[in-house]
Amino acid sequence: MKKYSLTLLFSLTCFLGLAQSDIEMADNFRADGKIYVVIAVVLVILLGLFIYLISLDKKISKLEKQVNK
Repeated sequence: MKKYSLTLLFSLTCFLGLAQSDIEMADNFRADGKIYVVIAVVLVILLGLFIYLISLDKKISKLEKQVNK
């Protein structure tokens, strides 16, 4: 129980520290219109990961069916 409460305490401290800081880089990206490029790159990476995981799941399912026969 002590371990969980310490983890929660450190997590909350970390989140509060991050929430109060000003992020100048994000403001500059937003002002220059480059934030859309950053969002597009992140979305492409996430889409690639999801496609990879779906194809990996299909391959694993196919192998499981072959092993169970």
